[in-house]
Amino acid sequence: MSLITTDKQRIIVGLGKTGLSVARYLAGRGLSFAVVDTRENAPGLDQLKRFAPMADLYLGELDPAILNRASELIVSPGIALAEPALQAAKAAGVNLVGDVELFAREAKAPVIAITGSNAKSTVTTLVGDMAAAAGKRVAVGGNLGTPALDLLDEKAELYVLELSSFQLETTDNLNAEVATVLNMSADHMDRYPGMVAYHQAKHRIFRGARQVVVNRDDSLSRPLLNEQLPCWTFGLSRPDFKGFGLIKEEGEQYLAFEFKPLIAISELRMRGAHNHANALAALALGHAVGLPMDAMLQTLREFTGLPHRCQWVAELSGVDYYDDSKATNVGAALAAIKGFAADCSGKLVLIAGGDGKGADFAPLSKAVREHCRAVVLLGRDAPLLADALDGCTRLVRVNTLEEAVQAAAEAAQMGDIVLLSPACASLDMFRNFEERGRLFAEAVGRLPQ
Repeated sequence: MSLITTDKQRIIVGLGKTGLSVARYLAGRGLSFAVVDTRENAPGLDQLKRFAPMADLYLGELDPAILNRASELIVSPGIALAEPALQAAKAAGVNLVGDVELFAREAKAPVIAITGSNAKSTVTTLVGDMAAAAGKRVAVGGNLGTPALDLLDEKAELYVLELSSFQLETTDNLNAEVATVLNMSADHMDRYPGMVAYHQAKHRIFRGARQVVVNRDDSLSRPLLNEQLPCWTFGLSRPDFKGFGLIKEEGEQYLAFEFKPLIAISELRMRGAHNHANALAALALGHAVGLPMDAMLQTLREFTGLPHRCQWVAELSGVDYYDDSKATNVGAALAAIKGFAADCSGKLVLIAGGDGKGADFAPLSKAVREHCRAVVLLGRDAPLLADALDGCTRLVRVNTLEEAVQAAAEAAQMGDIVLLSPACASLDMFRNFEERGRLFAEAVGRLPQ
């Protein structure tokens, strides 16, 4: 282990996936840098030593004396800016940025920037697929898949970025061609002091944006910006000028732009009202950058959704099973419950619970009362969920996901949907939400046929 000796240089704070992408970016441009990480065995150390063997390295507790000597700290999104050592560096005049800020300084092609409490990955992937179908050389990533700096390419004609609130905290001038906050609901309340701070972080996405897309059904998605800025809207209501929404004609619902039907809901492979909103958001974003409507609509006909995001698993004895393990907050679970309830002949049997990240579960109560035949609870914060949902419907407490699937199957009736939409993170019981979803599908597979 060597101490950092350079007086003024860039320091990467936190290695991992994002930190490695920053290191590759700086090394590829011949720029000197150092790396600090609180973990003695930080992930990616072997890779770092291969392509940047001369980078100074400091492992262990963050030392303000070292950080204060930097010209710029490039902070990974997993590290809270509230860390005392980072705050001390900021007070000493050190510039704190993130990988997305470095990306924005260099990107030459237009950027579609997408954030929100829920549905970011689905909409980002959908817009990327739409651009590819239109023949664009498109690069898709950010918080999803490939880190932003690894996307930089002179040949790219368009970038589509999913961005988290953590990434946006360290982004000052994104200057996107079009930006959106898809929706806002309480999340990461273990990292933010409240909704105001979380909202402010999300809305940094609009800094320097040339166009915006706003969710008509969520007032918190609307930026406080110059009203002259071009603004497109989406929502599940009938659209007006510059709006995407739903129109009913001859008994059938259509996705529509302004006053013109575009595609029948029955042609979509994604199910649920929440996914109709995702499709409308993607259309609005694509339209803003001039993607041809025909290519976008064909993409919607073919798009089946992402794994663990309201993904159909099986149909057994007239009951459909859906994996929405990615619903790691209350807002995501609420969207799934309401979305499926609008598209289900029976009731829902919800499987929920895990690490609630300090969230308030009370907003679930009305939807559960109206749409759920039963709720099966597991995980660390199952007692908190039980308190919030007491009296809303039948509650069943279990210890394992296998037991949860069995209990849900016993409670469900023909025409019902069993929905894993936990409203909680997975780390109290699983490695990640992907493992939780996979084990759910495997447990469903073991049910009697």
